[in-house]
Amino acid sequence: MVDDKVLQALATAVQVPARRYAAAERSYRSVAHWLCRDKSTFWNANPNIYVQGSFRLGTAILPVTDNEEYDVDLVCELSLDKTQISQADLKQRLGRELRDYTRSHGMAAPTEKDRCWTMQYADGAQFHLDTLPAIPNSISRLLAKPLGGFPSGILITDRRHPYYYDRNAEWPPSNPKGYATWFKSRLSLQRGISIEDMPTHHMSRRLSQVIQILKRHRDIMFRNRRTVKPISIIVTTLAAHAYDGEVTLSAALANVLRNMADHINPPYSPEVR
Repeated sequence: MVDDKVLQALATAVQVPARRYAAAERSYRSVAHWLCRDKSTFWNANPNIYVQGSFRLGTAILPVTDNEEYDVDLVCELSLDKTQISQADLKQRLGRELRDYTRSHGMAAPTEKDRCWTMQYADGAQFHLDTLPAIPNSISRLLAKPLGGFPSGILITDRRHPYYYDRNAEWPPSNPKGYATWFKSRLSLQRGISIEDMPTHHMSRRLSQVIQILKRHRDIMFRNRRTVKPISIIVTTLAAHAYDGEVTLSAALANVLRNMADHINPPYSPEVR
C-alpha cells in the first residue's frame, strides 16, 4: 500500500490553489449579478444562479499542463414554465445576455455549446465559465430512485434534443443540487468531521481527495485518447458509492479501487472486450 504521506502530497498538489478558486468565484459572481440586475431580460423570472459540478462538490483539480483549462459550471435557473418558452428560445435569450456581458467587460463573445454557453477568460486565468440555462422540473424525477428522492430537479436545454424548438414538450432533466446533497451525504461517512465547518476549496475529506487523485490518473492515462476519456461525473459517482468512511487516505483509495466496479450496472468484467 502506498504511504499515506505520499498520497496526501499528491492530493494537495492537484488541488486548485485558493487564489485561482477566488478568481473563479469572482467571475462567477460577476456573471450572476449581471443576470440578476434590474435591466436583465430575466429580471421577472426570478433568476437563481448557482455552481454545479466539481467546484460545487470540492473535487476540482488543476489541469495537467499550462495549456489546458479547468471549467467552472454554473446554472441559471429561471422561474418559467415549458409552456411559456422552448429550449431554443431560452438558450438564445441567455446567449444575448452573455454577449452583452462580454461586450461590456471587453471579453470575447461566448461560444454556444450543445447545452450551455462558454465564456473564455484571459490566458493567465486558465479557466472558462460554462453557463447552463434551466427551468424548474415540477416532477423532479431524475435521480430520485438511486439517490434517495432528493428534490430540486431542473429541466435543461440541449440542441441535440428532438423537441429543442417546441414548447410544452419533453425537456432533458437534471438535478445538480440533489446530486450535491447525495454526495455530501457520502462525504459525511468520514467520522468526526462536520461538512459545514470547511470552505469548499479547502476540503480535505478522504472521499474528495480520492476523487481528485482518480481524476488526475484519468487525465494522464487518457491524455491522447480524449474521445474515450471517462467524464468526471462517472468517476465521482462510482467512487462515492464505493467509499465506506475509511479514515486514512490510503485505505480509502484502496477500498474505492477495489469496489467501485461493483457499482457499474451491468457489473464490469475486465475479461470482456
